[in-house]
Amino acid sequence: MKKIDTFRDKGLRAQMVERLKSRDIRNMSVLNAINEIPRHFFLDSAFLEFAYKDNAFPIGCDQTISNPYTVAFQSELLSPSPKDKILEIGTGSGYQAAILCKIGCKVYSIERFKDLYLKAKKNLSDLKCNANLFYGDGYLGLPNHAPFDKIIVTAGASEVPFALKEQLIIGGILVIPVGFEDQKMTVILKTGKDNYEVLSQYNDFKFVPLLREKK
Repeated sequence: MKKIDTFRDKGLRAQMVERLKSRDIRNMSVLNAINEIPRHFFLDSAFLEFAYKDNAFPIGCDQTISNPYTVAFQSELLSPSPKDKILEIGTGSGYQAAILCKIGCKVYSIERFKDLYLKAKKNLSDLKCNANLFYGDGYLGLPNHAPFDKIIVTAGASEVPFALKEQLIIGGILVIPVGFEDQKMTVILKTGKDNYEVLSQYNDFKFVPLLREKK
């Protein structure tokens, strides 16, 4: 069935963006992209009525689409600019990738679940988003396509995978939730070939765990 973005959907999306602004999301590129990307396209039919509430929802394979605030906050920390080459670990439904594409970034994204990889591919194709999707192990990154200006991880890691840090350009940024139950959103700057600096950490995030191997 063809997905439709109605005037009601657009109105609810505009209200969602205003709520994000009220919670101190300030990056206009991020806000404009969120305003333009129909989040309901990335949800199962059971959740369509609630697509523009600030909730996470299941998307299958025991994975979730993050709530809009978390997507906006993580995107803002990444400071995406047009033509940035960005690696995303954990494609999920494809919603985060779609936002980065709308900003004008060159997006590479890895998903370990085959079913989600195929769903995301269709979701992004329906929106004519030209993200480069890969079915694989996010811990390993994409060494054949490195280096990347920025890397965003949308699952909680017990530690920062060295392979991801290694695949950043010098001056590149990695945004990753680190920890087990309650994770710290961590921003890492690559300052030299083997040198990294933690720029900031933010408490109280909860993502599904970053897992190894494909399924």
